[in-house]
Amino acid sequence: MSPRLDLALQSGLSLSQPLTVFGPTTASDLSALPRETQVVQPFKPFHDHFANQGFAVVAEADTPCQDAIVFLPRAKALARSMVHQACARASGVVVVDGAKTDGVDSLLKDIRKRVSVEGPISKAHGKIFWFQSDTRAFADWAAPEHQTADGFQTAPGVFSADGIDPASALLLAALPDKLGARVADLGAGWGFLSAGLLQAAGLKALHLVEADHTALTCARTNVADPRAQYHWADAVTWRASEPIDTVVMNPPFHTGRSAEPELGQGFIRAAAKNLTRNGSLWMVANRHLPYEAVLTDAFAHVEEVTGDNRFKVFHASRPRR
Repeated sequence: MSPRLDLALQSGLSLSQPLTVFGPTTASDLSALPRETQVVQPFKPFHDHFANQGFAVVAEADTPCQDAIVFLPRAKALARSMVHQACARASGVVVVDGAKTDGVDSLLKDIRKRVSVEGPISKAHGKIFWFQSDTRAFADWAAPEHQTADGFQTAPGVFSADGIDPASALLLAALPDKLGARVADLGAGWGFLSAGLLQAAGLKALHLVEADHTALTCARTNVADPRAQYHWADAVTWRASEPIDTVVMNPPFHTGRSAEPELGQGFIRAAAKNLTRNGSLWMVANRHLPYEAVLTDAFAHVEEVTGDNRFKVFHASRPRR
């Protein structure tokens, strides 16, 4: 059991089924909860983690519940939206568990202005507290139905929700006019790169591979084209049904606060496995990330084609088998 939740239960918090848990990660220990507990997790690797443990996992909350637990994300707008979702679904108690680095103190202060809070309990550099569900008290925390950025639909918590990512813009500007018939956008997000890729000459199939279900839902609106195919999947393990001519990507490099270069390295290896013998990879990365070695291991030809003091754009071709 997660340490703060375990302590809260020992201190008198009582939870009833049906119970819904919003946003747990692989660092969240739910082993003591009944397997009929519904887990809401739109990020595919985390979704699969809890599904493999036998929980009823969904990408979006779809049923009423008695009580709810919210594990706070880093993004403030998403955290507020999750509290609203929990209140909209639960008729009993809503529990909020979060680390100080994820803004739990600030959120607790904001919630106390609206409802009566029980707890809070501090442990392991974070807090847990709970309150009686009240949808009206948090009505203004609901996620906007149509959040847009630079003309594209986005959503709270997705990558670059407030505007076009400058690294992706740099990569798109560097791409050639022809990319081949079959193209994949690994880590497609809400679809900025893919929307631009549709202009490539001779493109017949565009695969958008994205682990965040919320971002992929936005991409379906932003990249509404019969050539587009949408895959809710971990790009590191995704395999195309047929070899890809070109992979384009701006890979993530963290799931928490610390940089995790192995994420981008996994994207590079996945790209090489999905490409044709003479296929190409076009990718952008932050200047400080160590991708050159894995690129050279995975491809016969690698070059940095453009960049600036913040980003670097690579073109790699002829994947090694």
